[in-house]
Amino acid sequence: MVKQISLTHLRRGQSGRVIQIMGGFGMTRRLAALGIRPGKRITKISAMFMRGPVTVRVGHSDIALGFGMASRIIVEVKEQ
Repeated sequence: MVKQISLTHLRRGQSGRVIQIMGGFGMTRRLAALGIRPGKRITKISAMFMRGPVTVRVGHSDIALGFGMASRIIVEVKEQ
C-alpha cells in the first residue's frame, strides 16, 4: 500500500519519493536548486524536537530544512 504524507511525518531513516511541493515559485525554485524536486528519492536523517530543523539526504547530499518548509513537501511512501 502506498500513502502520501508530509516530509515531517516520515520516521528517521525512512525514505520516500517527492510527489508535490506545496509552495510558491520561490520556494519551489530554492528546493530545486538543492536537488529536491518531484520524482526524487529522499531519506529523512533526523529531526529536532518541537518543530526544529529536519535533515534529509537527497542523492549524496545532506540538507537541513526548516520545519515549515519540510512540512510543505509531500512524499509517497510504501507501507510495509
